[in-house]
Amino acid sequence: MQGKTVLVTGGAKRVGAAIVRRLHAAGANVVIHYRSSIHEALALRDELNEIRKDSAQCVQADLVDVGTLQPMIEEAIQCFGRLDALINNASSFYATPLAEVDESQWLDLVGTNLKAPLFLAQAAAAELRRKHGAIINIVDIHAERPMEGHLLYSVAKSGLVALTKSLAQELAPQVRVNAVAPGVIVWPEGEEWQDAERRRKIVAHTLLKREGEPDDIAKAVKFLIADAPYITGQVIAVDGGRSINI
Repeated sequence: MQGKTVLVTGGAKRVGAAIVRRLHAAGANVVIHYRSSIHEALALRDELNEIRKDSAQCVQADLVDVGTLQPMIEEAIQCFGRLDALINNASSFYATPLAEVDESQWLDLVGTNLKAPLFLAQAAAAELRRKHGAIINIVDIHAERPMEGHLLYSVAKSGLVALTKSLAQELAPQVRVNAVAPGVIVWPEGEEWQDAERRRKIVAHTLLKREGEPDDIAKAVKFLIADAPYITGQVIAVDGGRSINI
């Protein structure tokens, strides 16, 4: 990872920040994308630049607006003069039961979870080909087993799995494209997820009987970028075995 540049969407908080820290610790220069989390993004940038001078930068964009994506990729390349990996981590998540689905939810959930990764990959493709780089998409175990009441999110993540495999074909042999599917890593924000009994039941369905950590996802991402030169078009579940025990 020494001297390489990685762009992480939604990199200011939660799993995204863990990915940023892990790749930075491995020697990469990092570009932290954020939409509205400016304070968290700048704090993380400053933290990393204290560790290694001029090794982290921030870029801002609303990923639902396709017109911002090409300029964001260009800005990311300009930060360090190259781009070696794109991590599509940013994601909207909330319940959308069928009876309540509307077009604005479709545009948001499909926009952040599927449309943005596609057009970011398109914008970054030429540079990633030049650098024989990689794309890592953060999907979800519910791409294969939809989450009840979360119709649009499940559909969007299923599409992102298909996009991962399709991009692996389109960009081969220069660019490898893989995905990581988290399980119980960081609980979603929102009151419904604060119920202790609901959490206990979900954790009980993991084979390892415990929650994971954001760094578990970050380690898988780092492996796919730095230590997996013969892996492409694959989805790695980091879920404590939950996906085979639902």
